[in-house]
Amino acid sequence: MATVKLENVTKRFGELTALNDISLDVKDEEFFVLLGQTGAGKTTTLRCIAGLDKPEEGSIYLDDVCVNDKSPAERDVAFVFQSHILYPHLTVYENMAFPLHPRKLSSEEIDRRVKDIAQMLHIEHLLMRNPNQLSGGETQRVGLGRAMVRRPQVFLMDEPISNLDAKLRTEMRVEIRWRQRELGTTTFYVTHDQVEAMSMADRIAVLDSGKIQQLGTPSDIYNHPANLFVAGFIGSPSMNCIPCEILSDNGNLRLGLMGNSGNGFLFDLQDSRISNSIINNSAVKDYVLGAHPEDVLVSHQSMPNSFEAEVYSIEPLGAETIVEITLGTDVDGSHTILKSRTSPNFEADIGQHLYVSFVSERIHLFDKITGDTLFT
Repeated sequence: MATVKLENVTKRFGELTALNDISLDVKDEEFFVLLGQTGAGKTTTLRCIAGLDKPEEGSIYLDDVCVNDKSPAERDVAFVFQSHILYPHLTVYENMAFPLHPRKLSSEEIDRRVKDIAQMLHIEHLLMRNPNQLSGGETQRVGLGRAMVRRPQVFLMDEPISNLDAKLRTEMRVEIRWRQRELGTTTFYVTHDQVEAMSMADRIAVLDSGKIQQLGTPSDIYNHPANLFVAGFIGSPSMNCIPCEILSDNGNLRLGLMGNSGNGFLFDLQDSRISNSIINNSAVKDYVLGAHPEDVLVSHQSMPNSFEAEVYSIEPLGAETIVEITLGTDVDGSHTILKSRTSPNFEADIGQHLYVSFVSERIHLFDKITGDTLFT
């Protein structure tokens, strides 16, 4: 298979910088996911790797060979687009066989490859159908099959399942990941869906405005976000990010959450990571607390190191219940909300007061000005 490397790649469209000095190194047989919002530069990255766009600066390597000056046909990559457009006048079989004809393979080899991939994707019964006889999920599989028959060095996938309904997307996530492992083909996958990224990737690069914000395993990205952008983008619900201040009480550090009452919601900081990071980052004056919903504890009974706050809303989701706690309103009247992930049988009423605490060893602090984490 192949490795993919981008070194200091910059791509501009007029005055717009779509990619700003990005560097990535994708390993052989890795399932690598580029995650970002619409307009972050994800598709541009794929197009540069495929040779459809040429960067103004930087180098792109496939298997340690610089391909900047190679045409798309010379790069041996398969690009799976967001919308799978099949030739309407060809059968499924003919659509899948189409990219093999320029390679001058024998008809026996073409037939074997098409039928092998069709069997792998469970679409062998569709081979004689026309595209207008296929469902959305079947069209998706045929589009993937057409790319897979080529046996390229690298798959480039641009949000290939975003147009499917939720159930089909879940099935296709499993299908694509399973087939990639079976084939061992290096895969560079682009998505805006963080659930897709977390469930499929060996590693994730989080992209925002053409810059890489963080690169790591799904576990690294989730448990150790590098900045406020990543913290607010990863997770469902995403991490709670609440402005706070650090108070000293007879030598003990306390965290004051910013609600209507200023520092009325207090939490004792009992983790040495936090106290050490505050000492080591003495220039930081404005802080943001980060806590995943499962690390925000709520109870009807008083807990050690807890404070009282009001229930803003309840979201029963079957397997879990999300409890939203209000800490008051900010200057523009918006509620400052803490989300807590609780058991499915947890019950509370809107307006009721609960006791709130945090899992000390799992909370995060960020510099409010730069957005960067203060410790990992």
